[in-house]
Amino acid sequence: MAPADSRSMLPAVRYLVGGRVQRVAFRAATAACALRLGVHGWAKNLPDGRVEVVAAGPMPALVQLTAWVWEGPPAARVDAVYMEEWGAAVPAGFSVL
Repeated sequence: MAPADSRSMLPAVRYLVGGRVQRVAFRAATAACALRLGVHGWAKNLPDGRVEVVAAGPMPALVQLTAWVWEGPPAARVDAVYMEEWGAAVPAGFSVL
């Protein structure tokens, strides 16, 4: 039996971020923050104007990323963040989709 991928054992979270979060470099800034923290996942725009962020990593890093998601880059205005545990595997690295 092959060993489990260590990323599949890390806690993972899905955020849905609402407010002025599209066309303000939210995804790119989130990716930069996540990579600095050693978090894997992605950020993508949703058709309804929100940004979806899926992230997996050590719990202290996810706590820091959660604080970042509530702030965003200077041009953003975050009005709401919905957060849930994510049960799917998250690929290595952090992508802007």
